[in-house]
Amino acid sequence: MNMNRLINMGLRMLMNKGMNKGIAMMSNRGKQPEDMTPEEREQAKAAQQTAHKAQKGMRAARRFMR
Repeated sequence: MNMNRLINMGLRMLMNKGMNKGIAMMSNRGKQPEDMTPEEREQAKAAQQTAHKAQKGMRAARRFMR
């Protein structure tokens, strides 16, 4: 493998981690899970699942658009 591919792979991994953290932060509305009520935790979990499904849908759409 050449160096360019290794750098791209590393950057992709960091971007994915950053995206996942951002989605989690947005679904938690900036609160820590310990500070949330049980209803808020359920809403945050549902929002994260919805975001995950949207990401999977976008990946599938990109695959079909090739």
